[in-house]
Amino acid sequence: MKRKAAEIVREYGPFEGAAKVNGVTFDGKQVWFASGDKLNAFDPVSGKAVRSIDAVAAHAGTAFDGKHIYQIAEDKIQKIDPADGKVLATIPAPGGGGDSGMAWAEGALWVGNHRDRKIHQIDPTSGKLLSTIESNRLVTGVSWVDNELWHGTWEGDKSELRRIDPRTGDVLEQLDMPEGVGVSGLESDGAGLFYCGGGSSGTVRAVRRPARAKTAA
Repeated sequence: MKRKAAEIVREYGPFEGAAKVNGVTFDGKQVWFASGDKLNAFDPVSGKAVRSIDAVAAHAGTAFDGKHIYQIAEDKIQKIDPADGKVLATIPAPGGGGDSGMAWAEGALWVGNHRDRKIHQIDPTSGKLLSTIESNRLVTGVSWVDNELWHGTWEGDKSELRRIDPRTGDVLEQLDMPEGVGVSGLESDGAGLFYCGGGSSGTVRAVRRPARAKTAA
């Protein structure tokens, strides 16, 4: 397993009216984060808050499928139109209220189950369980990028970002966050960064994603 210290390159927030950060996602332009009773978006270049979707329960993981936002609210997952903030549909969350991070990949939602230490792959329309990956740590945020499955952990004062084998759950790579810095949500920008929710700190931290060697064409 490859292991090294996480490189935090920028910190965003705290943001007015958002005392905590739960789930995190990225729509290609804006970073969205869940703060309990609403969804918030900020510009990762300027760091300024740009909008919010009020009166939407946002208790845990957040994901974006290229058009819609998916948001965990207690024991269900809401499908939200970011243009007008309307909830278009809901499905049961696989952890029944113990759900944490969430990501979109391969036409499915990948949902962390915090204390059960699992990641579930589910059908985004029906909520049907498609597969389950076991972890040996508490699961917080979940992210897919370039065919790599990453998840956050947070136990006590220790947090990591972990790249795991999506078939076996084996840890392939680990980035250790500084002591006392938690990870509540996780998403990649599709390039060189991860956006990490900071829980009750009310912040989002940008962490350098490990570079990959380019293969010859």
